[in-house]
Amino acid sequence: MPSAGSRPAAPDYTPDMRILVVEDFAPIRTAVEKALREAGYAVDAADDGRAAGRLLAAGRYDAVVLDVMLPGEDGLTLLERLRRDGRDDAVLLLTARDTLDDRIDGLDKGADDYLVKPFAMDELLARVRALLRRAYARKNPVLRCGPVEIRTAERVVLVDGEEVKLTAREYALLHYLALRRGEVVSRTDVWEHLYDDRSDTTSNVVDVYVGYLRKKLDREGRPSLIRTRRGEGYVFAPEDA
Repeated sequence: MPSAGSRPAAPDYTPDMRILVVEDFAPIRTAVEKALREAGYAVDAADDGRAAGRLLAAGRYDAVVLDVMLPGEDGLTLLERLRRDGRDDAVLLLTARDTLDDRIDGLDKGADDYLVKPFAMDELLARVRALLRRAYARKNPVLRCGPVEIRTAERVVLVDGEEVKLTAREYALLHYLALRRGEVVSRTDVWEHLYDDRSDTTSNVVDVYVGYLRKKLDREGRPSLIRTRRGEGYVFAPEDA
């Protein structure tokens, strides 16, 4: 995965969105974690329902990959509790149960999608990408924001039709700001969505990477695409530019 090289504030790990994987069978859990991290996501993991509940209580996730059959508390019970508490985290159920009634039951209890084991890892990644697009009301895999075009499947960024080379961390920050374009995004929001518990970060890493993005995205004679709101955070406002 690309990294920021010798830049002092950049840890090696460069996630995109934060995902919780809940799976008690270690080989599957490890494989899913590895695939998601290699795809650029921040990943936390749990091997039973109670541990997953504690992680969910501690913060919001952009998506939850949730096995149905779990020790402690099964996945459907955890899902029902999540929805009963008003949580809207996107949930992809994993299960060996492949009957129509099983799928209907999972969806009726609040799942956003359903994937039957065994599954191809490429399909899981595609379904996660689709969940994230829907969660941020962006169904198109191409985000067009003023002069900026973000092709999320290929992780390619263009400005005025010309490709801009970004590191994985720069892309992660831009993608998140683009999903929330026009909104004030606090530094806390960025930490919660772009870093997992393994990340060794420094206090100014968000500011540093906003600076890197501005150098690569902004064009002479135009306002910056990323505006600073002092004391609040940042706004990605490409239409104003």
